[in-house]
Amino acid sequence: MSVGEAGVTLGQPHLSRHFGCYQIEPLSHKVISRQATINTGTTGHVAHGKSTVVKAISGVHTVKLKNELERNIIIKLGYTNAKVYKLDDPSRPWPECYRSCGSSTPAEFFIDIPGTKGNFKLVRHVSFVDCPGHDILMATMLNGAAVTDAALLLIAGNESCPQPQTNEHLAAIEIMKLKHILILQSKIDLVKESQAKEQYKQILAVQGTVAEGASIVPISAQLKYNIEVVCEYIVKEIPVPPRDFTSEPRLIVIRSFDVNKPGCEVDDRKAGVAGGNILKGMLKVGQEIEVRAGIVSKDSEGKLMCKPIFSKIVLLFVEHNGLQYAAPGALIGIGTKTDPTLFQADRKVGRALGALGALPESFTEMEISYFLLRRLLGACTEGDTAANVQKLSKNEVLMVNIGSLLTGGRVSAVKADLGKIVLINPVCTEVGGKNALNQRVEKHWHLIGWGQIRRGVTIKPTVDVD
Repeated sequence: MSVGEAGVTLGQPHLSRHFGCYQIEPLSHKVISRQATINTGTTGHVAHGKSTVVKAISGVHTVKLKNELERNIIIKLGYTNAKVYKLDDPSRPWPECYRSCGSSTPAEFFIDIPGTKGNFKLVRHVSFVDCPGHDILMATMLNGAAVTDAALLLIAGNESCPQPQTNEHLAAIEIMKLKHILILQSKIDLVKESQAKEQYKQILAVQGTVAEGASIVPISAQLKYNIEVVCEYIVKEIPVPPRDFTSEPRLIVIRSFDVNKPGCEVDDRKAGVAGGNILKGMLKVGQEIEVRAGIVSKDSEGKLMCKPIFSKIVLLFVEHNGLQYAAPGALIGIGTKTDPTLFQADRKVGRALGALGALPESFTEMEISYFLLRRLLGACTEGDTAANVQKLSKNEVLMVNIGSLLTGGRVSAVKADLGKIVLINPVCTEVGGKNALNQRVEKHWHLIGWGQIRRGVTIKPTVDVD
């Protein structure tokens, strides 16, 4: 460790030589030309156009899996990146001076438009986390919200407002403390002007929620109507949060893969790949890393064991862009030297990845202070009215979202607004971390509240001795 200017302790002093970390900023050209520096999530009711608007902005269709294509919905988290440009010719009329392209587009380009001079210059590089809107996929949506800095709330113009998952997603946004929200009134090409105006009044009913005061932009993602306006609002109304470039790096894993195809030769096999959001610090190719809780198993007495995975970064990439260094604020793919079977089929989702010895402890039990919602959102009972949220009770089983990890938990004790939860799977987190609480109602899990970790029981990692 070394001490930098103004007494700032640097966990990675070597970065100041390569990047000039004392001056580097999330919007510096050196950073945004290579990777995104802000994560934006798409939220809203099922079939309200979340994936379509992401495609309109980035050119990438996030619905990729076979069962997703068959049902035309997002099931697992979708992700992609987009660059937002602004024309440096002030005579160009608004909003055509803004444009979005894929992340592989150069930082500056010229388009021959009659009556226009100048080039389009890069002003933002954004990662999009496309969250599912179906009620049974609420837990997946919470995993996505855990890694986002801002949210686009989609409300379809051809349906009444609010829909059940609109309310539930708004509650999730509030739990995750997302302060910057842009409401998109989608599918306006399917309704008359009078209908769009009437629904606009319904959307204003979000006053009093976390979306109070949010701008409302009418769009048609299919026709790319007003997409330039969305780009402008992303630039002007969604600021890039402060980033910590110099601490020891930590990444939260939201997807993990075995990229090898069946039948490939042994010599052609590639190691496991993890994808996620860097919370702080910078990762570099060649860096030694650790994944916690790693491999979870039980001993002969039935007690949980956690064996950290030690590996090395051999590749960093953002879609088609290869990187030598990766900064906070983007969805990054990491190629490791680890057995790919350990990473296949999202087995490492929810794990923490970071520098050796710098990750927090893994909790098996946590004491939380919690807050419950008054009404059950996203589900209706007899009479089509929302039910009251039931108080927590001892031995009740909950589904808990901690970061991007989804695990079951049993309530071992409860008193006033304090509770103890024994987790089925250990989680690498910190005291003060937030978690979302889900209760099973009518065969589905629904968001009922949130908690904050006060203390807990940790598990000592098991390390092989050579």
